Order: sequence, then C-alpha cells, then structure tokens
Amino acid sequence: MWLSVPANTDFSIHNLPFGIFHTGDDRARAGIAIGDHIIDLVAAAEAGLFGKIRLFKKVFAQNTLNEFIGMGKSATNRVRRKVQDWLHLPAAPANAARLLIDRRSATMLMPIRIPNYTDFYSSIEHATNVGRMFRPDNPLLPNWRWLPVGYHGRASSIVVSGTPIRRPWGQIVPKGQETPVYAASQQLDFELEMAFVIGKNSELGQPVTVEKADEYIFGLLLFNDWSARDIQRWEYVPLGPFLGKNFGSSVSPWIVPLEALKPFRVKGPKQKPAPLEYLQQKGKQQYDIDLEVVITPANSAQETVLSRSNTRHLYWSMAQQLAHHTVNGCNVQVGDLMASGTISGPTPGSYGSLLELSWGGKNPIPLNGAITRTFLEDGDTLTLRAGAEKDGIRVGFGEVSGMILK
Repeated sequence: MWLSVPANTDFSIHNLPFGIFHTGDDRARAGIAIGDHIIDLVAAAEAGLFGKIRLFKKVFAQNTLNEFIGMGKSATNRVRRKVQDWLHLPAAPANAARLLIDRRSATMLMPIRIPNYTDFYSSIEHATNVGRMFRPDNPLLPNWRWLPVGYHGRASSIVVSGTPIRRPWGQIVPKGQETPVYAASQQLDFELEMAFVIGKNSELGQPVTVEKADEYIFGLLLFNDWSARDIQRWEYVPLGPFLGKNFGSSVSPWIVPLEALKPFRVKGPKQKPAPLEYLQQKGKQQYDIDLEVVITPANSAQETVLSRSNTRHLYWSMAQQLAHHTVNGCNVQVGDLMASGTISGPTPGSYGSLLELSWGGKNPIPLNGAITRTFLEDGDTLTLRAGAEKDGIRVGFGEVSGMILK
C-alpha cells in the first residue's frame, strides 16, 4: 500500500474517524485521520473523489460535521468507502500530496455542534462503588437495575481536547461543619466515559426502539465529564448534579463511525432482573474497547497510568440508553451527545474516577516522582485514551486531555 501506517499509530484504514481541523489559516474543514496524516475532505471533494463536487465541497467546508452527519448513513458510509478504495490503490495517486495534511500541522476543533447533552450512569461497578461510600448496606438504589439512570447536562460547556479547565467555585460544606461556604472545589475529579453522537433526527412523540438504535447513532468519541465532588455532594439532593458538573466536559476531536466498530461488538453483562420489554435486546450490544487514564502532574513531563478499563463493563448498552431516553416521546437531533457515565471495571486498577481510586480521598494514589494525589491539583493534565484490536483490525479514538487551571 502506498501510505504506510506505523504499528503504534492510533488510526488505521479500518477506522477512518472524522474530525474538523485547520492548519493555521482559520479555514475549518472536515478531515479523516489516517496514520500521521489527515485526509483533507474539501480537497478530496475538489478532486472528484465523491462525485457531486459542489455539494460535498460545501458540506466539508463547515465548522462542524453536523451537516455531513445529517446527510445520513448512506452518504457518510459512501465517503468512507471511497476513501478506503483510494487508500488501497497499488501506487500513490497523483493527487495524494494535495489531499494529505501532516497531523502535526493541524489544529483540531470541536467536531460537532451539540444541541443537547445527556449523561448516563451505566456502569454497575461505578454505581456500586459510589453507593458503598455513602450507603454501605444498600449501595444500588431500587431503580438502578430497572432503567439507565441519566440526567440532562449542559451542552454549552463541552470543549474539545486540549482546552484547559478552570477549577470551579461553588458551595461546599467543610468537614465537621453543617453550613456551606463559597470556595474553590478541593475535590476536582475526572470521569472516564464514552459518548455517542446522534446522526438522525427523530419525531417528537415517537420512541426509538432498541432494534432501531443503530440507525440513529452516527459514531463514538471519548468523553471526560469533569466533576467537583464536594460541590456535587452538597447540591445533588433532590434534583441531581448541577454546578458540580456543568462547568466543563471534554471530548476527543475524532468521531469513530459506528460501522467501524462492528468487529468489536460483544455481549454485555447478564442483566438481572430481566429489563422491561422495551429495554430487552438481543445479540452483541456492547463494545470491546480498551480504555486508559493517565495523569501528568503539574511541573512534570512524567505520566502515571491511573486506570485501565474497557467499555464492555457497561451494564446498560447505548441502544438501551437511547431507547429509554426516547420511550416517553422525547425527540433527538443530529449532533446530540449522550455519554455513558463513568466506566469502571471490577478491580481497583480499572476504576474510572479519582473518587473511586482514592476511595473518597482516604487513600492517596502514588504517582511517578514520589508524589501522591487524591484529587486533581492546579497544573495537572489528565488524559484519556482508547483503542481496540482484533484479527488485524485496529481502531483508535485518539485522546482527550485537559489541564487544570486555578
């Protein structure tokens, strides 16, 4: 093949994730990641790779992928197939240099405009761990095994990887006191999540069934739902998360189309009791995607791996999340983002938050360089990574990172 893909790259031709970038000229355009390069889809359209040159050039010259995604899977899958065919040509096409951008010269932008954002709570390990800290005798609330618990979050504060996150302020109740003070959060945390992007509008009043969910899910991206645990602890009763969550969430710049993940479908955990009929599913509805969390402490270039987990640990699948979200007739829109909630595995090394890893701050976590953390400190950089490999097919999600600012 004319374009080699290094063995340790995050992307392969089986993957071809979509993103939005510019190269210093502030001219946003769509691209596909391949190895150390980005295929400029505007240039590819001008070269006639997809037919209908005017249409595709216009669609790919947008600031987000929403218009392209809204064209439907027949169009988005066609673009991926055409690019795969082009990459498989036996010799370098004459137009290769014009279409390929060095990824090092590109600035990645927010890939989608997000009309609405929902966060779920779909890892039974995470829900059980958090419950044990506050309700040791009854960690899971009565509804947890019956429905995918979720809440509507704040879309306006979702940012692309690399955007710094400012430490939030709010009401906190100091240890040993009963009344709150206004202060900066001292228990700033990450949440390891995977999110899916809606690729098709639904009608108000018409639920999306589990069986139809794949038609409405365009693709997946990595998601970090930053959390201020001390603010959250005081405010969440009775209506749930608010200021402890809405100050910022971070996404990876690359969206992996659902079709690229087909080889990695697996069965999820057995659900007991059996869900109600509208949540029942057949076949392989989860994904075998490896996840990694690393921290780079302030004034250091040395990473420490905090956690390694996998999306297959999720109790509730994306199809079930979408079916439950819409069972009451709630409609979804192209670009809507739905996150999994923290993904924790069964062992301490696979927990998806510092709240669990430090067990509420009681157990400091040793880092490389003879320092410790219970929660994030100013200057720390937190990075999530994800990828999967099977039978020679490799899928990468890139990474999502953010530095904590005072």
